[in-house]
Amino acid sequence: MHAKSSFKSESAALPVTFPVDAVRSAFPALHQPGGFIFFDNAAGAQIPQTALDAVNRHLIEHNVQRGGRYPHSREVDATITRARQAVADLVNAHDPNEIAFGMNATSFIRLVSLAIGQTLETRNEIVVTDMDHEANVATWLALERCGAKFLWWKMRDDALLHVDDLVPLVSSKTRLIACTLASNAIGSIVDIASAAKVAHGVGAEIFIDAVHFGPHGLIDVQEFDCDYLVCSGYKIFAPHMGFLWGRRHLLQSLPTFREDFIPDEPPGKIEAGTFIYENVAGMDAAVHYLEELGRSLPAKEAPSSRRTALGTALTAIRAYEQELSLEMLSVLKNWGATMYGIEDPDQISHRVPTLCFNLPGVAPPKLTEEFARRGIGVRDGHMYAPRLMKRLGLNPESGAVRASLVHYNTRDEIRQFGKVLAEITRSC
Repeated sequence: MHAKSSFKSESAALPVTFPVDAVRSAFPALHQPGGFIFFDNAAGAQIPQTALDAVNRHLIEHNVQRGGRYPHSREVDATITRARQAVADLVNAHDPNEIAFGMNATSFIRLVSLAIGQTLETRNEIVVTDMDHEANVATWLALERCGAKFLWWKMRDDALLHVDDLVPLVSSKTRLIACTLASNAIGSIVDIASAAKVAHGVGAEIFIDAVHFGPHGLIDVQEFDCDYLVCSGYKIFAPHMGFLWGRRHLLQSLPTFREDFIPDEPPGKIEAGTFIYENVAGMDAAVHYLEELGRSLPAKEAPSSRRTALGTALTAIRAYEQELSLEMLSVLKNWGATMYGIEDPDQISHRVPTLCFNLPGVAPPKLTEEFARRGIGVRDGHMYAPRLMKRLGLNPESGAVRASLVHYNTRDEIRQFGKVLAEITRSC
């Protein structure tokens, strides 16, 4: 069933509540035999039928290289143009040519870090955080050989990065601040707009890893006032791919590798080699899925643009996911789990439904295996954030257990999760 028709029928039946049944009808993976519960969405979300259709259509109808004069190739060019505009609308870019496509977010972080490393000069200080995914830390630390110096913006005990702690770290020597928009391990959200104000106040730039926040809320590079932002399609209901947004004049000035026949202009100068066109088509379809969700939701007036529809969808998703977060927190507390991250219900707006925990007396791998045997997918380990695990007092090798939800998850799934947690607790 296609998402558009399903959303319309459900929103008419349930004008007040989030149409989770209609949402779920759009995702084939959620209706396979066995009723598996996907609570490992931070490692990659499922994709709607419309995105699958877009990928298949590309592979069947125009699986050729772009830049040719024949119709199949011209359609590839058109697909990329449509997807670039769709992603520009998703992040609120001024210009679709500020969007570059590639393999993943990590490769883009490395590309920008290599370029930044060539422009340090007297501004040779970079601020990194102990909350970030290692991809947004190690890529910058590698610039030490280029003369970079590093300062650490550290998380407080309330599981948040406070801008007040950033202020004394920056100066006229600061080249860049690299931080996440939301922690992929504990779900905490960072006040990017305030951090950007601090960065720009000393003439520095700010680089944002929005990979984990992508499926949970509206990205707005204008409101954030950031300088660069990376994201991954496979977290936002699309196939594996990554994209980079950057201010056009900054992308123009970046020293990047490019083949001689590629103009020294974005996005071409950022997109080394051939990326996976069918996955870009899937990303375009994923944006359309979110747009149609927004258009299906009750509103005082119909959305006037794709961006408005995306805002409606992701605002509704945020509200629904906050309810899921509260329910998950309640279940985990009821069964004595040790929580890492924001627990206070009054602070729920500062997190996404990504919950990191341990069960006393049960090793994380054992716990995830028990969940897997009962048809629930969660993850254990350091979550690619070993520095954060150390900050939390955990051994990065064993780490913790993470349950990560998105808007197609349900309260019933949380209740099933609670029952399994109860069984495991009683058996230990």
